[in-house]
Parts: sequence; C-alpha cells; structure tokens
Amino acid sequence: MAAGTAVPAEVRLERPRDPQHGDLATGVALQLARPLKKKPRDVAQAIVQQLDAPQGLVSKVEIAGPGFINFWLAEEALSNVLVTILEQGAKYGRRTAHPPQRINVEFVSTNPTGPLHVGHGRGAALGDAFAALLEATGHEVTREFYVNDAGLQIERLARSLWARIQQAVGRDAGIPEGGYHGEYLAELASEVLERESPAFADLPEREAIDRCREIAVRHGLEDQTRDLEEFGVRFDLFYSETTLYQEQGIEKTLAELERRDLLYERDGALWLSTGAHGDAKDRVLRKQDGSYTYFLPDIAYHLTKRDRGFHRAIDVWGADHHGYVPRMTAAMKALGLPEEFFHAEIVQLVRVMRHGEEVRFSKRSGEFVTLRDLFEETGVDAARYFFLMRRGDAQFIFDIDLATKQSEENPVYYVQYAHTRMAGIFRTGGLEPTSISAEGVDLSLLSEDVEQDLIKQLGQYPSVVEGAARALEPHRIVAYLEEIAQHVNAWYHHHRVLGSDPPLERARLVLARASQIVLANGLSLLGVTAPERM
Repeated sequence: MAAGTAVPAEVRLERPRDPQHGDLATGVALQLARPLKKKPRDVAQAIVQQLDAPQGLVSKVEIAGPGFINFWLAEEALSNVLVTILEQGAKYGRRTAHPPQRINVEFVSTNPTGPLHVGHGRGAALGDAFAALLEATGHEVTREFYVNDAGLQIERLARSLWARIQQAVGRDAGIPEGGYHGEYLAELASEVLERESPAFADLPEREAIDRCREIAVRHGLEDQTRDLEEFGVRFDLFYSETTLYQEQGIEKTLAELERRDLLYERDGALWLSTGAHGDAKDRVLRKQDGSYTYFLPDIAYHLTKRDRGFHRAIDVWGADHHGYVPRMTAAMKALGLPEEFFHAEIVQLVRVMRHGEEVRFSKRSGEFVTLRDLFEETGVDAARYFFLMRRGDAQFIFDIDLATKQSEENPVYYVQYAHTRMAGIFRTGGLEPTSISAEGVDLSLLSEDVEQDLIKQLGQYPSVVEGAARALEPHRIVAYLEEIAQHVNAWYHHHRVLGSDPPLERARLVLARASQIVLANGLSLLGVTAPERM
C-alpha cells in the first residue's frame, strides 16, 4: 500500500442480502481505491492475495461486482458459533470496551405536573434501551431523570392544586390561565384535605401555594416513578433543578461563561455568543426583567454532568425540543467540551389507534392518553417492544389491536413464541436447558440449509448489538430478533429435535439452546421478557 494512504479505522464486515454472495462481505477495497489511484477490483485482488485467515475460519473467498470481497465461513467456524453461545450464555453479545466510558443517559425528565403520556413512554423505552446497549458494549452508564421542579410551570401546578382544594370545600375557584385541568389534581386535593384536615383550605394563600407546590411536586414525581417502575424503567439518579440554585450552579455557570468571554449585554438583556459556535443566532440568558431563560439552568445542568466525570451526555428529548439541539450543542462547544460529549436523540409523537380510530385522551389526564392506560391494556412487553420497532425520530402509530393479538401477526408475540418453543423442547424432554453442552457433540450433523442459515444468523448477534449501540438504534435489535424468530420457527416446523437419532438429537438440542439464549439476550436488551410458556 502506498505511503500516506488513509487506512480505515475499522474494516466493516456485513452479511450480504443474497446468501449466494457468501456469509460475510466487505467493501473496503472500494474505500481504498481512490487514495491508491487503482481500480477497486485490483485493490481487492491484492487484499485477497495477502489474506492469512486462521485455519478453519473461512472456506472460500471471492471478489464480486466492482470490488466487494465475499467470504464463506468454514464448517468448523459455524460449529464454534454454537460452542461460544453455550459457553457465554447471558454474556453472549456483550463485550468489554477499551477504554470504557462513563456515559450519562438522561431521559423522560418531564415536569412532575401530571401523569406520563404515551410520548413519555416511548422516550422511556428508548432511553432505557440506549443505556442497555451501551452497557452491553462495555460502558459504565448512569440512567438519570432531571426533575423540573422550578419555574413557571410548577407555580401554575401549585395554583391549580390550590384551586382544586378550594373547589373541594365548595368554594368558587377557577383553574388559573395555563394551569392544569386533569382529574388527578381533584383526586390529590381530596387526599390533601383528608390528610391535612379541611383547615388546610383556610391557610393564607401564599403559604398554601408554597405547601401545594411541595405536595404536588412530590406526588407527581412519586406517581411518575411508580408508572415507570411498572413499565420496567428504573433510574440511578433523580437530579433536581432546585439543586442547581441551592448549589449556586447558575452563578458558577455565568462566571465560567464570563471567563471565556462568551457573554455580552444588549437591550438590557444578557446574551450568550452561541452564533459563533454553530447556532443560528446568539441566545438570551437573562431577560430585561432580570429573570433567567430556561437555557441558562439547562447549560448549568449539563455542566454538572461534565463536573461529575461523564465522558458523554446523551439526552432523550421530545419533538418540541428539536430546535433546542443546535442551541445546546453550540453552548457545549463554546464551553470547550469535546464534540462527542453532548448528543440529543429526538423522540417524535405517538398516535394511539384502536379499531381504526385515534384514541384521544383519558379521563384522568383530561388531555392525553397516559402511559399507564396503554400498558395496562397491552401489557408492558408489547408496549416496550412496539415503542422500539421504529427509529425514535420517526412519528409512530401505536396499534392497540395488533399489540393485544395473541397470534403470530403480533411481532412481539411472534418473537416470544419462538423462545417459548425452544423452552418447550427441553420441558417435553425433561431436560434442564442449562445442562445442554456442546462438549463431545458432532455439530457437523447440523447440515440442513435451514440449520446452517440459523447458525449463521445466531453468529451475527454480537455485531448487531455493537452496531445498534454505536448508532443508538435499538430497532436494529427488534429487526434482528424477528429474523431470528423466522429462522427458528422454520427449523422447528420442519425438523424433529427430540426422537431423532441420538447423535443428531444432541446436536439439535445444542442448536435449540443457542437459539433460546440469543432470543432471551436480545429481548433483555429491549426490556422485554422471554417467557417459558405462553
């Protein structure tokens, strides 16, 4: 290779769509052709001539098309896939990062002003799956919920609860403009009066509103946390916005911005020079009336992530924050943080459909379909799986009718049922799945095309996990599991496991166990159970 030629940091091996083109393929020759000023096929030929593949790994190598290099795996390599899966079990597909990073994944982070809606549920499923994928690829991950317990919305929440308390004792009180009308506040008002006594309604207004703020925030967060835990999402840390003010985070942030010469005054307001760092324009941090915009505490909060030692901060934001991404990216850049430190994933809206019609809202919220409404009807597994079937930045229609079907039309049922079928083999045979070993088993007997295809697909799992983690795309795991399930079900329908000739039965038990492991591991990354019976 010519001196100075840029060598790719990694050579990507992918599975060709057409099995006739081999088991694995790479287009590295096409990448190198231009800097080498050679034809891609000539580069491919040179690479193939110098290849020194380990014995028993590759049976054939061919050059195809404009310069793709195609590989066929040797029989021994395929057998080793099954051996590895059984040896590693639940660790199959996981790896150690060099070096591992400390990564903060912040998601949901909604105001504690009412129940979580289905959009929050989608963000919760995605954030939790991002964290699981990053952990599977060797990183140390903190799942964090930023509690927005300060500001105008919380003041409106407190005043809305106070109005509901007044209504509960028979007084004429209206919900303030921009306040909250959901039934949950009427329920909370009754609880407050029962716990505190009716005299609570006679407190001086300012004292009462302060008490209402504390009660409503605590109740809202407890309610949201309970829903999330039942949805299978648990956080390592709840970080309160109020903490920023208590620990002078705002003042420290302003001081750092000032030291970096990033602030200036104009028209009585304080501005941050984000326009020079990739934003569309500069942004106001302190308004003319002296109050802060939301941007300043948000910057301060992200600086705490830096100060807490995180190498990366990944935020999962709703669709209404789309324009906020370049703003925060510019602020982090202006503060000298590396480009890879901050990354935001946008989660688009969810429409819930039943019988071909959109489900508008629930009585309790008064405005939207709650997450609890959804998972109590569909089950947690179906809700999480469906939320992860598409990219987060694509709008999504949640079909309740499909999610509740107990048939192979339902994709999560289809995948789980494949796992159940494998478990059923061991149950019928009176065998403990963990007792299955590949030691002394003639795996070359797994020679049927459907068996070879299944083994090859099982061997792809680690690279699928790595790719999904790198791109933060858990829908890749979903697509992979559905393909695995298709292979498993085809094999199950056409080939007997129990009752075959003993050597073949032992080999097929190994394949069944390997399939069960991979299905369970993949579902676990999605936060979905792998049932033994259905």
